[in-house]
Amino acid sequence: MSIDMSQFHQVFFEESFEGLDIMESGLLNLDMGDVDDEDINTIFRAAHSIKGGSGTFGFSAVADFTHVMETLLDEMRDGRRQVTQQAVDVLLGSVDCLKEMLTAIQDEQAINESHVSEYQKALEVELNGGGGEDVAAVQNDAVEVSVESSSSPVAQENDEKGWRIAFSPHADLLKTGNDPVRMFRELSGLGELTATVDFQGVPGFYDLDPEDCHLSWNLEVVGNFPESEVNEIFDWVEDECDLAIQTLTESGDTENNDAPIEQQAEEQSKEQTPVPAKVEAKAEPADKVLPAAKPATAKKEVAKPPAGKGSGSIRVDTSKIDTLINMVGELVITQSMLSLVGEHFELNKLDQLKNGLSQLERHTRELQESVMNIRMLPISFVFSRFPRLVHDLSSKLDKKIELVLVGENTEVDKTVVELLSDPLVHLVRNSLDHGIEMPADRVAAGKPEMGTITLEAYHRGGNIVIEVKDDGKGLDKDMLRTKAIEKGLIDEETVLTDKQIYELIFMAGFSTAEQLSDISGRGVGMDVVRRNIQSLGGNIEIISELGKGSTIAIHLPLTLAILDGQSIAVGDERFIIPLGAIIESINIKESMLNRVAGRGETFRLRDEYLPIVRMHEIFDVKTAQATKLTDGLVVVVEGQGLRCGLFIDDLLGQQQVVIKSLEANYRKVEGVSGATILGDGSVALILDIPGLVRLSNQ
Repeated sequence: MSIDMSQFHQVFFEESFEGLDIMESGLLNLDMGDVDDEDINTIFRAAHSIKGGSGTFGFSAVADFTHVMETLLDEMRDGRRQVTQQAVDVLLGSVDCLKEMLTAIQDEQAINESHVSEYQKALEVELNGGGGEDVAAVQNDAVEVSVESSSSPVAQENDEKGWRIAFSPHADLLKTGNDPVRMFRELSGLGELTATVDFQGVPGFYDLDPEDCHLSWNLEVVGNFPESEVNEIFDWVEDECDLAIQTLTESGDTENNDAPIEQQAEEQSKEQTPVPAKVEAKAEPADKVLPAAKPATAKKEVAKPPAGKGSGSIRVDTSKIDTLINMVGELVITQSMLSLVGEHFELNKLDQLKNGLSQLERHTRELQESVMNIRMLPISFVFSRFPRLVHDLSSKLDKKIELVLVGENTEVDKTVVELLSDPLVHLVRNSLDHGIEMPADRVAAGKPEMGTITLEAYHRGGNIVIEVKDDGKGLDKDMLRTKAIEKGLIDEETVLTDKQIYELIFMAGFSTAEQLSDISGRGVGMDVVRRNIQSLGGNIEIISELGKGSTIAIHLPLTLAILDGQSIAVGDERFIIPLGAIIESINIKESMLNRVAGRGETFRLRDEYLPIVRMHEIFDVKTAQATKLTDGLVVVVEGQGLRCGLFIDDLLGQQQVVIKSLEANYRKVEGVSGATILGDGSVALILDIPGLVRLSNQ
């Protein structure tokens, strides 16, 4: 029975991309002066896992490339090679190349062979420069691992050299996902392989467990390569087998191959066993022993990723699943109780019915919170990409910059995590290019030579706040105003507050860069950043001090699916105001009103004049009960740091609502961010407070 390996491809890709993240993070954290052995081992293990999985699924191009990386890392962890910045940079580039290869395979696209060749050549150059081993042999090991070649170039040079391996797997080796055939395939890439199989441990037919491994092997590999190459192949099974390795010169000629497996693997026990029956066989090509594992270039054999690749699955802590199961159990019990009450309902059971409904409401709310909690991911999923970004760009700009991450475990909805990455990348790049000064300029200004960029995430109320802070030169208000006038974005007579001047950088086409570069300076991006943040229901604000640095704060809802809202009435219509946007609600008096010719109505609230938005006029509600400002209510709301008052008929109740996209089902409406279905089946519009604030200022 053949197994369809494509069903496991998605898990392999997810684990491989996680392994690449581990490798990248480990390489960035290496201290050139004092390298921790465990750090190197962690990077090596991640590479080894990717190579092993690639070989198992037939992605030979990935396995071959990773093998070269693994060779370099192996020399580093064994102390045969110094860890240098140049080697780390080459390995970081190779991690990028592996990502491209895996992404291409996952998308059923052709691998960029020239790109792979460039990175592989860079790795081989680094290996050449390291010395200590026969570099030509190492390179041949790296690029000639296909089992279809029965002898390597090295083996042809010296057929007397090689290794004899006594390999006796434990019975449960196959259950761990390891496959001796794959190991033999790797061995055959090192030289000419001869395998002798021992059938002695195979039980009778009726006692045979097909999931157990009952075979043992004596293996001979003829070739000029170090023992470490052999050990590397058996690394993952060293605790699941008995293994003995000898050079062919130590163990005599090949006729000595008849020694029992147990005697070679456990010579110290002096255990004598009968000579096993033997079958001589050359290692079969991969396409014969594993028909399901085709090369990655065979497009038809690669599993097509599901829609939304990269976001199709998440890993969930088992404690969250346990909580969810408990909640479902409580819900089932409550439902059973209500069913019994309903079958034989009498008026004297009314209190019991009310209690049951109250329990149902409580359990439903807890179940909803548990389900939403499953979608919550730590913001570290976004933050983890920035150490590499800062490392590469600071080197490119000849700046010294330290990245500090704070609050990486702060959790936010999975959808927010996925959509937040691009805006944050743009903000961090701007801090690198425009914010942090050159080392000489920082020293001249009395600052440390090393600049600092801080990414911090924390919860505030029902929102998550993400701050991008730098200790650079800050924003020059006079320069910003001058640039905006030069570009015709504002008039010279326009009076702006400090906050409004800082927000000029969000205008399309605005840039303060003296020269264009591939990092920033074309006046595009920051307007898109704000638009993307607003599309997530959030806002962005800037705090800056000239000469000391800037802070850009992004405020976002924790989830895009559920909203805590305040229901309001305007005539026969119902609207939902996000609870976090409400400051207060008041009845206003005539003495508080101030009408400005051509600018609409305002009211005075504690020495501040706020614009009034008449909801019945904005949404053309003919049935509004209050048209005179002193007859209704004014709800003071805040969006993007600006406040206004919404004139309504009445406040109803607070409730959690499920957000439905209005744009996907109808069209975009200014001042509305979505819609929800109320308990009576009617539809209520969810107000976009920043949009209404913009309307109030027009």
